Amino acid sequence: MSITAGRHRFGADSGRMVVKTTRTGLGSKAGHDLTIEVTRWHGEATVDLADPAGSSVTVEADAGSLEVREGTGGVKPLTGSDRDQIKKIIREKVLHTDRHPSIGFRSTRVEGTAESFHIEGDLTIAGTTRPLVVQGYVAEGRVHGSATVVQSRWGIRPYSALLGALKLNDEVEVRFEVALEPEQ
Repeated sequence: MSITAGRHRFGADSGRMVVKTTRTGLGSKAGHDLTIEVTRWHGEATVDLADPAGSSVTVEADAGSLEVREGTGGVKPLTGSDRDQIKKIIREKVLHTDRHPSIGFRSTRVEGTAESFHIEGDLTIAGTTRPLVVQGYVAEGRVHGSATVVQSRWGIRPYSALLGALKLNDEVEVRFEVALEPEQ
């Protein structure tokens, strides 16, 4: 299956979006590198194969739908209780989902080909909008891509514990893989 021109819908029902975090600091051995899945999200892409600049992408994610799927490293394995606590911290202290329930991306420029594309756009997190660059490609009919989000650029203070000895790196990676479904 190849990508066709036109309008397409995509989201959690046709793909996956994950956030990868890493840890730093003197106490980093106590923490975990996390894989957090965005479980409720959707988007729309307009694809112009003849003129990629005529293409566009929008994505909206439910900020409260982040679920910890994996924790690697650390002194002990990640428990269910740890996952619940991390989810609570993300909602209440990082993303403030009570005030900012959604995360949005809107492209401003698309370049390249299906084999290798570059999307510039505006990402809104926790009420702050900043530019973001997404790199991607199409393989076996699926769109794959990633972007690096520097939390502090969006006013997010990276999580820390143990009096700052354990903290998340400011940069987190967002990865996605999705099938585009032509709009009917």
